[in-house]
Amino acid sequence: MAETRSCNHGSWSPITNIIQDHLFSILLFLPIDSILSFSITCKRFRTIAYSDSLWESICRRDWGQTSVEAIKSAADSRCYHQLPWIKLYSQVYQLDSVLCQSLSDPNGDEGFPGPRASHSLNFVSGCLVLFGGGCEGGRHLDDTWVAYIGNDFKKTLNWQKINSGIPSGRFGHSCVVIGDYFVLFGGINDHGNRQNDAWVGQVVFHETFGITMSWKLLDVGSTAPPPRGAHAGCCIDNKRMLIHGGIGLSGIRLGDTWVLDLSENLNFGTWHEIVTHHPSPTARSGHTITYIGGNQTVLFGGRGLGYEVLNDVWLFDSSEDQLRWLQLLFELRNIPEGISLPRVGHSATLILGGRLLIYGGEDSYRHRKDDFWVLDISSIASIKMQSIATKRKVSLANMWKRLKSMGYKPKSRSFHRACVDHSGRYLYVFGGMVDELTQPAEAMGLRFDSDLFRVELMLQF
Repeated sequence: MAETRSCNHGSWSPITNIIQDHLFSILLFLPIDSILSFSITCKRFRTIAYSDSLWESICRRDWGQTSVEAIKSAADSRCYHQLPWIKLYSQVYQLDSVLCQSLSDPNGDEGFPGPRASHSLNFVSGCLVLFGGGCEGGRHLDDTWVAYIGNDFKKTLNWQKINSGIPSGRFGHSCVVIGDYFVLFGGINDHGNRQNDAWVGQVVFHETFGITMSWKLLDVGSTAPPPRGAHAGCCIDNKRMLIHGGIGLSGIRLGDTWVLDLSENLNFGTWHEIVTHHPSPTARSGHTITYIGGNQTVLFGGRGLGYEVLNDVWLFDSSEDQLRWLQLLFELRNIPEGISLPRVGHSATLILGGRLLIYGGEDSYRHRKDDFWVLDISSIASIKMQSIATKRKVSLANMWKRLKSMGYKPKSRSFHRACVDHSGRYLYVFGGMVDELTQPAEAMGLRFDSDLFRVELMLQF
């Protein structure tokens, strides 16, 4: 590596006269490797390039204001007044393990959500919000549960059951957070009827009055996607809902893509089907789509038309002038332990650092999984532009990494639900289908689970 030198005013360069604040502004436009290259030019520039104030700004740029403020709030509560931002940044992108901790009620008390799968779980306004799902006997649930978390971790959560009677009971629906609200679409009831209604929910926490919760039916006019369940949905651009696929009428798997544009006050919305002449994901159910920022959303896995379990990855570009899908290719044999990647009924959540944390699911033999994988999509942007220009598929290497799991050992599961808090560092997982040994001499059966646990990205302050 080149040696760090003192800035020599005898060999004058205009950059040496730029004041520090302006240099900070310039550096924040550069990628990390360019900032590190800048740091080895001289001692003054090294001091600037390694300063905590610069790296806090880089973290805000790459992780978002909300995540950084949540991390600072947690650090303040532990009396860490000055965080080592460059160290944290490095740890996030070299992450190799997670820590699990059980949050379930050991007494099995009635003030805790019951066993279920294919429900929804969201983090909004500092609260976990759980709705619906399927339970024993193929029955649907219509209950809503809320637990306030805020910025302080609690080993025991106080759940509050909301008895509103709406929306109607269902499982396999999608529910996404948009600002301080959440929007629910579709699902299947215990008669096998598919739904295509949309609902808007809001939860408010008052220190004095506790939690209040409301639902209202969203007016979407006469155009809506065909009824479905087991589809995938997410919020894009912080203001729209995107759905793909699912199981429609007569049990047919779907491969269509729809976007719901919402009014500013969320009183009404308009559905648009995305029809493209470019390649797009095949029909499937039990997959995930996850918004990763900007104009980009990632689709992974699911079960296809032939009941096969999939492992393909697609990128959806929601730019106004080009709504399209792009497949990201990889070879399972080139990924350590990659043979286990195909799955359905998993979760895929955006975590700190702009990557996806994928957990659980099941394979084509219905073997449930307990593994954690990081899908690193940091290099997607430049490859996407190259692919659009050449109209060719692209191949990404080294975008998968399996993480070690420490602490509590949850059962292998599928069709659970997961969400992340505002920091992007803590993932909450609830329910799903797990294996159960019914009798010592019998084969493994299935049961609905009510386990709640937290998954922490292992970072050292």
